[in-house]
Amino acid sequence: MCGIVGYIGCRQAYPILIEGLKRLEYRGYDSAGVALVSGVHQLNVYKSVGKVADLERVAEKQDVSGCAGIAHTRWATHGEPSTVNAHPHCSSDGRLALVHNGIIENYAALKDKLTDKGYAFKSNTDTEVLVQLISYIQKQGELDLLTAVQLALREVVGAYAIAVIDRSHPDEIIAARKSSPLVVGIGENEFFLASDATPMVAYTSKVVYLDDGEIAVLHAGRPLRIVNLNNVECPHEAQTVAMDIGQLEKNGYPHFMLKEIYDQPDCISDCMRGRISLEAQTVTLSAVSNFREQLVGARRFIIVACGTSWHAGLIGKQLIESFCRVPVEVEYASEFRYRNPVISSDDVVIAISQSGETADTLAAIELAKEKGAFIYGICNVVGSSIARATDTGSYIHVGPEIGVASTKAFTGQVTVLALLALLLGKEKGMIPEEEYHRIVQGLAAIPGKMREVLKQDSFIADFSKMFTYARNFIYLGRGYAFPVALEGALKLKEISYIHAEGYPAAEMKHGPIALVDAEMPVVVIATQSVLYDKVLSNIQEIKARKGRVVALVTEGDTVIKKLADYCIELPETPECLSPLVTSIPLQLLAYHIAVCRGMDVDRPRNLAKSVTVE
Repeated sequence: MCGIVGYIGCRQAYPILIEGLKRLEYRGYDSAGVALVSGVHQLNVYKSVGKVADLERVAEKQDVSGCAGIAHTRWATHGEPSTVNAHPHCSSDGRLALVHNGIIENYAALKDKLTDKGYAFKSNTDTEVLVQLISYIQKQGELDLLTAVQLALREVVGAYAIAVIDRSHPDEIIAARKSSPLVVGIGENEFFLASDATPMVAYTSKVVYLDDGEIAVLHAGRPLRIVNLNNVECPHEAQTVAMDIGQLEKNGYPHFMLKEIYDQPDCISDCMRGRISLEAQTVTLSAVSNFREQLVGARRFIIVACGTSWHAGLIGKQLIESFCRVPVEVEYASEFRYRNPVISSDDVVIAISQSGETADTLAAIELAKEKGAFIYGICNVVGSSIARATDTGSYIHVGPEIGVASTKAFTGQVTVLALLALLLGKEKGMIPEEEYHRIVQGLAAIPGKMREVLKQDSFIADFSKMFTYARNFIYLGRGYAFPVALEGALKLKEISYIHAEGYPAAEMKHGPIALVDAEMPVVVIATQSVLYDKVLSNIQEIKARKGRVVALVTEGDTVIKKLADYCIELPETPECLSPLVTSIPLQLLAYHIAVCRGMDVDRPRNLAKSVTVE
């Protein structure tokens, strides 16, 4: 949510900042702004509601000179989307400008204090309160900017990633973080700053990830300095970011989402590379090798996640319980963190997050740590907060996911969960050798099967037009297909704004069947499984009430093909791995319906890619 970009060095800052904001558009936002310090100690601030392109139009023919600046895309928390509420926010004297991600929880009390001191506020944001507080402290003590920021942040309750510039010192940017991501890129006598590494990979591969409570001093021509709120030095080793700039481009696709759907066969191959040996028919995960005692000896697994990652966790539950015979609970991280859960030292908490920055999941990790649990992280972004907060874990290695609606991250998470469940089941001696080898071979075949499914894109695009004006959808599945039904419904809601609900197919008779009529599309995942006959009965019940059925079936199925209005045939796949195949047509269905409705597929309204606040 929101995006911060900063630059200080010898180049003109404005083009770097604008390009950086565009790289962060996937995070979700409703307004954008930029602040530049020119060589004459002039602070120029330009803001707009809407897209970064709207900001560019506002700044056109304005003074955008200067080698230091900060920029921001805002996702509204305090105050509606407006130019006044957009960042950067400035101090009353026009000396300081600040951008901020997060929420200052005690902003009202701080605002009252500053109002009593004679400060007036233009916006409804907590961010303006923070910049005025820093300005007040700086003036009262005639302090340098770093010290003023340190003292101000000691008074702040909440989450923040901030960047501050002072027009009186144009060669310096002060940046700080607590519970919201911030990355410093190190160039040749220059520094870059951003919420993640994507805005800076075109300029440098050397980055430093700030930890909570740390403040970075970016001074052109000097080494990076990182201190805490008490001014104690916090040394960091720069890390190398391995990211292909081509992964951040659409490469001829009309939307990032479609590109990322088509990326999945290669992404899943990358996810499994080095982890599956077809010759030996084995699975290897370094996390299990290094922490075998904790993982194999776990009494219980607790999966914590949000959104799409939670759906992946539901599939992981079935995989782990089936292969390992160990109980698994799946929790919404947002609920888990507040309900005083029962956790013991022989529990393993698996935290799943695409970004590795999800605020609720991070809080759940900290709670589980306090209670002595072992923490296993599954995320996509190397160096992210969750990757650093967990005891061990596995990256899904699917590359940057730009579309807000997750696609390849979901299948990557399911793949890692399958690998983990297989390996732990083998180590515990709970999975028969023949079954183990069969599933390993099945996993290795998944990328090829995904490619077969993608060949049906045109067919799905054609019949999806029939649902352009639908107002509701029901998605049904059983067993491993139920979480896929939930995920399919979520995809449709996210990008087409059509109300959709996922249900276990057997639960249809306990309420949802009342909604079925000739106007109600019902998507049924009915591939071959032990529950096939029961799902077939559900389809017959829907058709008896004139419901319109879109069915996902196994190739060669002739029974359901006679009943369904539209039938998508999928290659035969082991039931436990079927979500990796069945999820793709549902992604395509949601995508094409949204496109037919003229929606902004990559940046759906009100949504953010990385939910870094509650």
